[in-house]
Amino acid sequence: MVFVDVVRESAASGRVVLWEESARDGAQAKTLMTPGFRVELARATGRVFGSDGPRHVVFAAGFPAVCGEEFEAVRRVAVEAEGAVSVAAVCRGACRDLEQAVASVRGSRHARVMVVVPASEAMAQVMVHRTAPEALAAGVDLVKRARDLDEQVAVDVCLADASRADHTLMAHYAQAMTGAGAGLVVLADTVGAQLPLGCAQMFGRVRAEAGSEVVLASHLHNDLGLGLANTLQALAAGVRVVSSSWLGIAERAGMVATEQLLFLLARRTADVLGADAAPWWTSPDLTRLPAIARMVADATGVPLSVTTPIVGTGVATISTGTPFVHPRLFQPYDPEEVLGITPRVVLTHLASARVVTAVAARLGRSLDGDQTRAAMAWVKSRAYRTGRAVVEDTAFADYLDGLTRHAAGGAR
Repeated sequence: MVFVDVVRESAASGRVVLWEESARDGAQAKTLMTPGFRVELARATGRVFGSDGPRHVVFAAGFPAVCGEEFEAVRRVAVEAEGAVSVAAVCRGACRDLEQAVASVRGSRHARVMVVVPASEAMAQVMVHRTAPEALAAGVDLVKRARDLDEQVAVDVCLADASRADHTLMAHYAQAMTGAGAGLVVLADTVGAQLPLGCAQMFGRVRAEAGSEVVLASHLHNDLGLGLANTLQALAAGVRVVSSSWLGIAERAGMVATEQLLFLLARRTADVLGADAAPWWTSPDLTRLPAIARMVADATGVPLSVTTPIVGTGVATISTGTPFVHPRLFQPYDPEEVLGITPRVVLTHLASARVVTAVAARLGRSLDGDQTRAAMAWVKSRAYRTGRAVVEDTAFADYLDGLTRHAAGGAR
């Protein structure tokens, strides 16, 4: 059987590939996805791109060397999510770990393994007790070993701590790894300390010095809140395989959130990738993002907050007067049209008369002018009394019932 690396092909064609890390690196955020949920999430992520899921999504299913249960979880994703995404297993740069990783995905179409190899002097000394050149040379041998183990499993290399490594050294070994059969070479800001200018320089220099045969990918953490900005710099430098995770879950402060990155790439393609970019085999269905985000939040306990971009609880909510009258003036996109989220008017201490009457109408009540003013005063007073901005519909409905009874009694 002829081996075809669909991910490498996609990147070489200018298409964007998401390396989805929420099941693997997300575990370092102190979350644990069950095997069944990993399968469900892999399939759901692939469906964002329809039948082209394997060409647009690499789903990092886990780290098989952790334990027998983790191996079986990765194996289950490889078997049951086959065809929905390209499934990857991640391992350290050790022969035994590599063998386990290959075994966990063997036989699955578009299967991959990613070997983590230290690139900086400091990380090489800690991880493998070698110099950086020695660790990188060993990475070349691991690529060859992986190809010998199963030529139908693609092998990628993640250069850990690339943000503090020598650019020329990484470019040299990226060439050697690619020559040995690596599909992708991932540059990682492992500690999340890189600033956007430094990130742009790293990807620009390594890409220029490594040559066109090397396909680079990014893995950029968010410790300083710059994961998204740095990923955009990588894309601007020509990188087309970018790591992300749903809700941004990953080690420490996480990494760029899949839903944010995908939204920007789909909605602001020309701004991010250039006017002539053609990043999709099949354009992503953004209406699937909110449901996937809720699914991940429920499974992991990582909450969706009112300030979470794209998929948070504050999206498409209106609570004040002018945004109620002119909502499009106060939002960068139409949440209902783009994401399928129906706008919702919420009662808070900032409510105007229009907001109060709109919520009352939603609850089946019609208010006259005096009732509207009374209801607006009650809403504001309740918010301050309870110390909670949002007044629940049930409480407001009870108040309106009392208001109606009072009006009826006065009429008699």
